[in-house]
Amino acid sequence: MAKLVVEVLDASALMPKDSQGSASPFVEVDFDEQRHRTQTKAKDLNPSWNETLVFNVANPRDLPNKIIDLVVYNDREGGHHKNFLGRVRISGVSVRSESEAAIQRYPLEKRGIFSHISGDIALKIYAVHHDYPYSETNPEYNSTVEPPLQEFMNTNKVDEDNKKMNDKKKKKKKEKEVKSFFSIGTSAAAAAAAPPPVPPPLFSGFGFDAPKPAPPVETRTDYSRAGMTTAVHMHQFMGQNPEFGLVETSPSIAARRGYRGGDKTWSTYDLVEPMQYLYVNVVKARDLPSMDVTGSLDPYVEVKLGNYKGITPHLQKNQNPVWMRVFAFSKERLQSNILEVVVKDKDFVKDDFVGQIHFNLSEVPLRVPPDSPLAPQWYKLEDKNGEKTKGEVMLAVWIGTQADESFPEAWHSDAHSVSHESLANTRSKVYFSPKLYYFRVHVLSAQDLIPSVKGRVPEVFVKIQLGNQVRITRPSVHPVWNEEHMFVVSDPMDEFLVITVEDRIGPNKDDVLGRLIIPVSRLPQRMDPHKMVDPVWFSLNKPSDLLEHLKEVKFSSKIHLRLCLDAGYHVLDESTHYSSDLQPSAKHLRKPSIGVLELGILNAKNLLPMKTKIGRTTDAYCVVKYGNKWVRTRTLLDTLTPRWNEQYTWEVYDPCTVITIGVFDNCHLNGSKDETRDQKIGKVRIRLSTLETDRVYTHYYPLLVIYNNGLKKTGELHLALRFKCTAWVNMVSLYATPLLPKMHYLHPIPVRHVEILRHQAMQIVAARLIRAEPPLRREAVEYMLDVDSHMWSLRRSKANFNRIMSLLSGVMAICKWYNDICNWKNPVTTCLVHVLFFILVCYPELILPTVFLYLFVIGIWNYRFRPRHPSHMDVRLSHADRAHPDELDEELDTFPTSRPPEIVRMRYERLRSVGGRVQTVVGDLATQVERTQSILSWRDPRATAIFIIFALIWAVFLYVTPFQVVAVLQGLYLLRHPRFRNKMPSVPFNYFRRLPTKSDMLL
Repeated sequence: MAKLVVEVLDASALMPKDSQGSASPFVEVDFDEQRHRTQTKAKDLNPSWNETLVFNVANPRDLPNKIIDLVVYNDREGGHHKNFLGRVRISGVSVRSESEAAIQRYPLEKRGIFSHISGDIALKIYAVHHDYPYSETNPEYNSTVEPPLQEFMNTNKVDEDNKKMNDKKKKKKKEKEVKSFFSIGTSAAAAAAAPPPVPPPLFSGFGFDAPKPAPPVETRTDYSRAGMTTAVHMHQFMGQNPEFGLVETSPSIAARRGYRGGDKTWSTYDLVEPMQYLYVNVVKARDLPSMDVTGSLDPYVEVKLGNYKGITPHLQKNQNPVWMRVFAFSKERLQSNILEVVVKDKDFVKDDFVGQIHFNLSEVPLRVPPDSPLAPQWYKLEDKNGEKTKGEVMLAVWIGTQADESFPEAWHSDAHSVSHESLANTRSKVYFSPKLYYFRVHVLSAQDLIPSVKGRVPEVFVKIQLGNQVRITRPSVHPVWNEEHMFVVSDPMDEFLVITVEDRIGPNKDDVLGRLIIPVSRLPQRMDPHKMVDPVWFSLNKPSDLLEHLKEVKFSSKIHLRLCLDAGYHVLDESTHYSSDLQPSAKHLRKPSIGVLELGILNAKNLLPMKTKIGRTTDAYCVVKYGNKWVRTRTLLDTLTPRWNEQYTWEVYDPCTVITIGVFDNCHLNGSKDETRDQKIGKVRIRLSTLETDRVYTHYYPLLVIYNNGLKKTGELHLALRFKCTAWVNMVSLYATPLLPKMHYLHPIPVRHVEILRHQAMQIVAARLIRAEPPLRREAVEYMLDVDSHMWSLRRSKANFNRIMSLLSGVMAICKWYNDICNWKNPVTTCLVHVLFFILVCYPELILPTVFLYLFVIGIWNYRFRPRHPSHMDVRLSHADRAHPDELDEELDTFPTSRPPEIVRMRYERLRSVGGRVQTVVGDLATQVERTQSILSWRDPRATAIFIIFALIWAVFLYVTPFQVVAVLQGLYLLRHPRFRNKMPSVPFNYFRRLPTKSDMLL
């Protein structure tokens, strides 16, 4: 007998149900009138059961029509009373064999409108044959599967040979069985989600084998609706491990609750969960007693709350010190009800006690922005016996949230183990990229150049240097170049342009003929694309060794240059495929804002431990880049489940832009070396145009990183996102305007220069941000800007090839549909096509309206299949889960390579093979175009003569024959019955194949 196995693993973030803010959950599973339950986990909102529940399956063929109903309850009074914590309803269609099953997380759903539910549950569901569990007496339960169950599990893996069987009855019966398994869901949606046919690969040496059709996988958010999945949701995770997909969540944030039950003052931070902190502002002290023999005092303040202790810097010989330090203690980790503020005197052996103050936390006031900051007060110090002593301390103590203005600069109890020197590396900050400009240098000519060797014709070239950017013109005997070179500069423009005219007198030997140094800040800006800056003749300074011989000369060498700052361009510092900013450099040319983007960085979970070698786990922080604004969250120490709950806002100028969120492990704590690099944990990219306006998106995004040994999921990042539109008319009109400023189209930058300029822009941005405090380090900037996206990658080449093949598969599907119509595979459909054809021939004015009406109807029909989630990285599309380890090692290799010569040789041979296949395909495409061009070129006189005679006959025929008659005859010929068709190639095809090409002219 077949068995259904439900492994209940764990749950997280369940809703509290008792007076202590906790719950005692257990799980009940109902299947086919069978009910099993797990044990109760007392007082645990993140329980872990790891229990296996087994159900009998009487008829495996009927499994797709069954529902697995799983309910999480809170156990009250030993199980006699229970509270509802959430449910998951799973269709039997989703059940796979044990080898194909994977652990998946399902969000818990409500039972009714008024249910308050949160959290998710991890399950593994699969079907097996024979008794469960595995035993020595039955060792092959997993290898032999009952035929009906095996047939159900392989419904989407129909063998291609079965499709070619001559027995039509058996074939139809097979197809009918396959369709019946989708009856519980939307069969049309399942059919639409089926992978399209993939043609044979063109690059056989590329390793591009046609992918096998993978079983459809339903999204986890839709499992709760018993098989009611949509085509788009199924396509989103088609062939991809659901572990790499998004998980929709329902966090307790004000934007989702509609501010019900919450404070309306929290509306400015409505995309994150409120986190309360105890703030202590230590301002200053006065009249402190002298403690040393010399009558001096080196005071500092120690703020203690349980095991957490914050310390101010000590000030030498100061009885009226001023500290101005704020300490923040997370309320979730409060270990005491008494706050101690102790003033001490720094000493070599043991610090002396000066005085102390105690605060009861129950009496600390609550402050909620936008209230003004709490005014500090003077407090009299007490000795260890509670008696008043000499000295006073000015303090302010209050309870607030992360919305408090003191939050970013405060010392946090989460960073209690960090030294004062490294404390700045843990704080949240906002950065801005420098304003970038393209700098154009047009080298025209030079005159009156005097070579060092008389009687010799100089071979002159110009060397242009701006910072670490160098350009060199071609050598010229006559000093006329007319070459344009572009650089990237940034504000403030304090650099100097150095232009050197040199004479190449031998290999690696150049002689300087003159030099020019110009401050970049003095150069004019060009913002009008229709006007060019006038060129100017500049005098070249003579080298020092020629000055003595040329004192009597009253003239100098000249160089003709056109120099300008092109402020009408947008300087690309990130890839054009996912750029976050498209505005020109000149401020007055920028478009007005069309909306606001709000991002809440809630938390992360299941992060990989990155510091196991030093006895720690992970010190995670996030970096967000959109436009010229960068954001860095605070670093949370030594945790795999950090909770940031920080919210940020950006102005949006174009919806067709991408926001990038990266997660890193901080490796610059407690005296780490500067050459130490922060480790990347993963990143998320979200395109704003795919978001609905004013809708709050809350999802767990998988963090994926490619290592040498393959793809690895490094955790999940919980984000809340909302895009508000403030100017609908302007946003809609943007879809009709160019993506980049018009300077890019009127004076386009050569393609060969784009990547070089982008790399230079990235270097300038990284150099500027690393000078901030705390620094945003180069490795984080490079990872966020995808600095290595232009490097060769066999994996990305395969992915791009498969993207093209998927597009061609759609064309092939249309051709197959047309071929079925012509071959009368479905007589009813063919007859309807004939009727539509005759209507359009008789009334040709209906063709365009019909086409546009059809497009409108298809768009309306697809609206219900629209994506419900933000777009995210597709592992299967990226070929990340199927790449060979050597391909990944080549992709992650340094440039230039650091691998041994034998590995480089092997990769070079592979690249030659790939290049040969690409060369063959490009040659085939060129052949087809050349055949088209040769029709009237008279390269083949007989072929051209045949064509022009045929064209003349058709011209005469079309002049005397009504168009409708010609169209009807042509349509009837194309749609003729198969009995009137010949399997040999048609005459036009034979004629086209015989046309000459230029292939025989190649060496």
